[in-house]
Amino acid sequence: MDVKRELKERKLARKKWKEKKVMKFLSKTVSQEAEPVVNEHREGRMKLDEENGRDNSPQKYTPGRTLSIAVPGSILENAQSPELRTYLAGQIARAVCIFKIDEVVVFDDLAEEDTTLDFNETDFKEIRSSCAQLARILQYLECPQYLRKQLFPLHKDLQFAGVLNPLDAPHHLRQNDHSIYREGVVVKRPVKHQGSASYVNVGLGRDVFVECALPPGMRVTVKLEEEGDSEGKLRGSVVPPWQPKAHLGTYWGYQVRLASSLKAALSECPFPGQQYSLTIGTSDKGTVHIPERLPHAKHVLVMFGGVQGLEAALENNGGILLREAGGDASLLFDYYFNTCPQQGSRTIRTEEAILISLSVLLPRLAFC
Repeated sequence: MDVKRELKERKLARKKWKEKKVMKFLSKTVSQEAEPVVNEHREGRMKLDEENGRDNSPQKYTPGRTLSIAVPGSILENAQSPELRTYLAGQIARAVCIFKIDEVVVFDDLAEEDTTLDFNETDFKEIRSSCAQLARILQYLECPQYLRKQLFPLHKDLQFAGVLNPLDAPHHLRQNDHSIYREGVVVKRPVKHQGSASYVNVGLGRDVFVECALPPGMRVTVKLEEEGDSEGKLRGSVVPPWQPKAHLGTYWGYQVRLASSLKAALSECPFPGQQYSLTIGTSDKGTVHIPERLPHAKHVLVMFGGVQGLEAALENNGGILLREAGGDASLLFDYYFNTCPQQGSRTIRTEEAILISLSVLLPRLAFC
């Protein structure tokens, strides 16, 4: 019996040593690699660089009509465990995909409270860890499965992401699916004329040859040519991420933006004109009279509050926005609606409010 106990203790000690060694290696790797959640986050704006190819700068992103939603990252803090936090983020991602949302703005509605610096760079603005986690999970789920291992290093925020329901979005193509557009990542592979071409992994059996020099690890949208060349290569061209939607009318995923406050969420629009054409706030204190047809707008933003609602978010950050609106939160938005006036519960959770509100508003916005 003593021998068995000794062997068991040795096995357990060896297991702990291996886990400690792995965690040490992972922490070193994560600190060295660029994380795709926020590669540039100055003055509250989230701008994704070449690592995932979703550049939010107005000069490069010129889509047609867009629909955006804004949700507070603090809703994750109301979940009781890491598993539930992850699942909550997955529920929001599913709703975003179902209603074909183009942009998700994750804002900090508790700006007055202590925040943690989530990134190593000293010049980055401080951001609440729950906001970073929500943004990271949303990006992870939006990314096609065959690209995740290359674009997302191991991170504690994604520890339970494997149990989430997949989005199964149109751009999450399988190897045998036929589409002229595919999401891909530039691979490190030598070419004949270095600096003039690249190879892109788009989830097919072979990499696609594109005639432009791109850094390895960059996420791009590729338009495939119908026929390969004489050498049997798959050929394609890099196109803007909004082109599949513009040309085919196919939903092609969403982009994620981090905002340091509610004011930043409203004012730092990444689309041409740098402002939303129509802003809608949702609250149980809003009006229950919703017009049958809302005004035509090119860029629409629907904002949702956290546990304490949008009013509490406006009172934070010194109450600057609330004073500007004369104490009336509805004046900050073009419309301020209560989309579920006869609720049986005292509160409606944010993930529930997204489903209810978008079901009510989208037919009136003619986005369906």
